[in-house]
Amino acid sequence: MLPRLVPFLFVLLWSSAFIASKTGLRDLSPLLFVAIRLALCAIVLLGLMVVRREAWRPLAGWRWFHCAVAGALLNAMTLMPPHVGMRFVPAAHVALIQSLTPLLTAALGVVLLHEKLRPRQWAGLMLGLCGVAIVVGPAAFGSATHSEGLALAFLGVTGLVAGTLYFKRFCRDIPLLPGATAQFVSAAIVSGLSAWVLETPRAHWTPDAIASMAWNTVVVSLAGMGLYAFMLARGSAARVSANFYLVPGVAALLSWIVLGERLTPLAVVGLAVASIGCALVNRRPPPSP
Repeated sequence: MLPRLVPFLFVLLWSSAFIASKTGLRDLSPLLFVAIRLALCAIVLLGLMVVRREAWRPLAGWRWFHCAVAGALLNAMTLMPPHVGMRFVPAAHVALIQSLTPLLTAALGVVLLHEKLRPRQWAGLMLGLCGVAIVVGPAAFGSATHSEGLALAFLGVTGLVAGTLYFKRFCRDIPLLPGATAQFVSAAIVSGLSAWVLETPRAHWTPDAIASMAWNTVVVSLAGMGLYAFMLARGSAARVSANFYLVPGVAALLSWIVLGERLTPLAVVGLAVASIGCALVNRRPPPSP
């Protein structure tokens, strides 16, 4: 029962990041926001390694390097460009670009990881894309888009897709805690250097900024990415990434509940369509007689 609930919990946690980030970026520059978030994650995980007296042996050889590459892609490269892009385009634009993740992951997973998808799963991927377009399409194309912001959003998608495939290929057999620790240490270093070199850091530690940072660190990055790694270790890259189809719709629901933003009937329809597409991708085939 618990493994079946993990995808839904992941979608809920990942969707909440849009609301928390939207609040935090009012007071923190984007790359600094990401760098502090990932550094706090690395500190927490290093502390857990010490308290639990976990062995570093699972990272022997080149495994630590593979975890470092996966972490830099999955965390730093996935988060930094979209956070910067939100300065130029609305979050709906970013969500629309991120809806390319499942299709790209599935296509590359077939080529690079030799994963097999049934026609039903390809149909589910396309249906999920349609559902996301219904949710965020009108908001994304109702006003002029900015190419720089959209390019940054797409760069984040490539980081997530590349990190997913790399993790699936090289890191799925590494125990969760040591592997996640190496990933977040690497991501913190990459994002910290990026913030130092590429921007003039800005920080005003208001209560909203502190709450946003705490939520994104503990709930989204640690818990959310832990669930993502758990799913990748047990399922195909296409099945796992299909859950991102549900994120824009769930984010719209959370915005309605938490921020009081208007939830349109079109958004409800889009969420239903995306849910059906996700179910088609993740549905397991019937057992062979």
